Amino acid sequence: MTSSVSLFSRAVFTSAASLAALALLAAPCTAEKRIRRADILAPAPLPEGSVLVVGFLGAWEPWDNPKRSVRKLALRLREGAGPDLFVETAGNHSRATIRKFIHEALDRNKDGKLDPAEARSVGIILYGQSFGGAASVRLAKELKKWDVPVRLTVQVDSIGRGDHLIPSNVKRAVNLYQRDPGPVRGQPWIKAEDPSKTEILANIRHFYLLRDVDMSDYPRLSRGMMTLSHWKMDNDPIVWAQVEAFIRAEIVRWQSEKITGGIR
Repeated sequence: MTSSVSLFSRAVFTSAASLAALALLAAPCTAEKRIRRADILAPAPLPEGSVLVVGFLGAWEPWDNPKRSVRKLALRLREGAGPDLFVETAGNHSRATIRKFIHEALDRNKDGKLDPAEARSVGIILYGQSFGGAASVRLAKELKKWDVPVRLTVQVDSIGRGDHLIPSNVKRAVNLYQRDPGPVRGQPWIKAEDPSKTEILANIRHFYLLRDVDMSDYPRLSRGMMTLSHWKMDNDPIVWAQVEAFIRAEIVRWQSEKITGGIR
């Protein structure tokens, strides 16, 4: 009996400690900074036929935190990028700033409206982790109101209301997630609002209970006993290699369609 009580108490303590750690990391703080229009490096309007990739960070992370995988991937994509590829990151609370920029970047004649040619002039790819995964889907839904197509969305352990339903303006979508025991688990299954217009490329599950992941880029508080699988996934090089592969494949597909005239 004593052993059972001890195990139960330890489990309760671990769960409570994990929740406390999560709350501390997610809480707003003075170090958190939101992206400003001046921080966006991509020009407006964007060159016709170019690609815009936007990654959303989770929690209240600064938009340019170099220790988070969303930002790391963006910097890798920028390396050696040609003149037709632009990559930005933002916090998940800065969706409105990115939305306004996209409108500005597509509105070539600056009349405040997006005609069909303008709306389809740039290939848009959205990705994000945690609340950032949900932000990418929400932004896609907002762009649908302007009839702006999205080439690809990629969600990594996405957390958010309605993030399972991919809007019909998205051409392809990918979901990577974990469902290990713990207080934070990602969206396990995404589906298309209109399967005739959106292809769900994959729902890929990852497991972490018996896996060690390098957490040196995360705060000390989140390591050891209190390490959540949600955090491990954000630091998992296998996950981010998959995300990068999907994004790079979509960039190549867009460029190929430009050459063959298959963009629509």
